[in-house]
Amino acid sequence: MKLLLVEDSERLRDNLARGLRAAGFTVDVAGDGMEANGYLAGYAYDFMVLDLGLPRLDGFGVLRALPSGGERPRVLVLSARDQVGDRVDALNAGADDYLVKPFAFEEVVARLHALARRPSETHADVLEHEGVRLDAQAHRATANGSVLQLTPREFALLELLLRHRGRVFPRADILERIAGSESEASDRSIEVVVFGVRRKLADAGCASLIENRRGAGYLIP
Repeated sequence: MKLLLVEDSERLRDNLARGLRAAGFTVDVAGDGMEANGYLAGYAYDFMVLDLGLPRLDGFGVLRALPSGGERPRVLVLSARDQVGDRVDALNAGADDYLVKPFAFEEVVARLHALARRPSETHADVLEHEGVRLDAQAHRATANGSVLQLTPREFALLELLLRHRGRVFPRADILERIAGSESEASDRSIEVVVFGVRRKLADAGCASLIENRRGAGYLIP
């Protein structure tokens, strides 16, 4: 799952990003509200972890700029503001959850997975289709009961295509989703990732799950 982390403290931002990547998230980072809005305008995210006290544009400004319907990230606010009124204002502005600083990193991850369990297939923790079962929280995928030994990028690819079944993703879009917007890898490298997932699925008896639409991209129909 792809996440935008918006935090102006460089030390906290780096520590959180490192931990979230280790927990299986694809993470982009922004240091202020204007930078966050630039990422949100150009890329799609499943989640946003958002500080309120940001330079240039504060967290409330970022929340107000989110679309009211359609695809939007689920937002976990991390803030030192600990008054009830602050939490109410953030939730009313569009946040989905609120955690007061200082916090335990394990709770951040638990809150994100709790948000993922709220009804909506695009955020569900467990995805199942034609013998394949993917548990995003446990970071575990099986095919016909056999555990798939996937690399982090292979897992992210399979999760992306299962989460958006029927949607064709060009190579460049897949690279941005599974490697992050700052990745210097070529989108040609996605062919290697797709080949790896297909081979492991085929070994488990799910050879035809991922389709290639020539000139368009990949999908799970």
